Amino acid sequence: MKGKKIILGITGSIAAYKACYIIRGLIKQGAEVQVVITPAGKEFITPITLSALTSKPVISEFFAQRDGTWNSHVDLGLWADAMLIAPATASTIGKMANGIADNMLITTYLSAKAPVFVAPAMDLDMYAHPSTQKNLETLRSYGNHIIEPGTGFLASHLEGKGRMEEPENIIRILDEFFSSTGELAGKKVLITAGPTYEKIDPVRFIGNYSSGKMGFALAEECASRGAEVTLIAGPVQLKTRHSRIRRIDVEGAEEMASEALACFRQADVGILCAAVADFTPETTAIHKIKREKDDLVLRLKPTVDIAATLGKIKSDSQLLVGFALETDDEHQNAQSKLQRKNLDFIVLNSLNDAGAGFRCDTNKVSIIDRGACTDYPLKPKTEVARDIIDRLVKELAR
Repeated sequence: MKGKKIILGITGSIAAYKACYIIRGLIKQGAEVQVVITPAGKEFITPITLSALTSKPVISEFFAQRDGTWNSHVDLGLWADAMLIAPATASTIGKMANGIADNMLITTYLSAKAPVFVAPAMDLDMYAHPSTQKNLETLRSYGNHIIEPGTGFLASHLEGKGRMEEPENIIRILDEFFSSTGELAGKKVLITAGPTYEKIDPVRFIGNYSSGKMGFALAEECASRGAEVTLIAGPVQLKTRHSRIRRIDVEGAEEMASEALACFRQADVGILCAAVADFTPETTAIHKIKREKDDLVLRLKPTVDIAATLGKIKSDSQLLVGFALETDDEHQNAQSKLQRKNLDFIVLNSLNDAGAGFRCDTNKVSIIDRGACTDYPLKPKTEVARDIIDRLVKELAR
């Protein structure tokens, strides 16, 4: 964080008082902080307090009333290494998502060239409202980093999700983002994780037992080593922690294939850890299929082979890593997949090994390339992820 220039945007929330702790924490780590506050934000905390902490005049209006000094949102956007909006109210989030530039904070956001971090703070019903969730998804799609709010006692005296994340955790997230000493600093990594659900009708689907734990562990490991990670996740109940992980949620194989193809073109590395369905129903019923006869015949068609598709377009400067979950002829099948799909190496795990595979917190893998096979003992998936990324780093260094 030393020497980093941070714009801190403060909006009209009772959580604005926590901005003082954020400022102190950032400055202690050597950052330079410029506060931009909305008019409503000044009702909760005074600019004098903020200016005393930052040693800088607080910016709120486009120009100063006393001397007519113009505050350039364009210059601010170019100056910053990061912009943090904490607290971010539902109103400000809506304006950011829809480009409603009616105050200095929003115009600065729209001009920012640096990464933007958003820490929502509001009552639980406001946070859960579909409009707020839609606006947050829009901000994610713009590449903004959403710092998920916590669950607890709120200003309304209710309890639920909506309280701004604690200052020390917000500072940690920014610190992790700026960490550039890892072996993967500057690399863009695409990871797929979890299952896909192939719809039969509005209430039924074809799926599998993948929990997504291995893919999420890989995403966290890559991000902790400095990579910018795009995680394409099937339907799972997991959350990401690291600020350098951009998550895209999908449901079916076709949607996952489309997102993977779009993202891989800009990636340095692709890690295909998802358990993608090989087949999907030829037709999806619009209404729930009733049990009107003794049997039901489903006609299935192949899904897009994501690994093979990316293998065909992979350039010499890109690496592609695959996974193989096998029940018989494990090594032979994995070697065949490695060759057919133009992978640089493949991670094999077998359902015959106790504690490995779906739904487990542990895994037992072998890493196979075109000339060798390395076997690893049963380990927690976080440690397996470390082994896999160690191997990836070696491949990138060649």
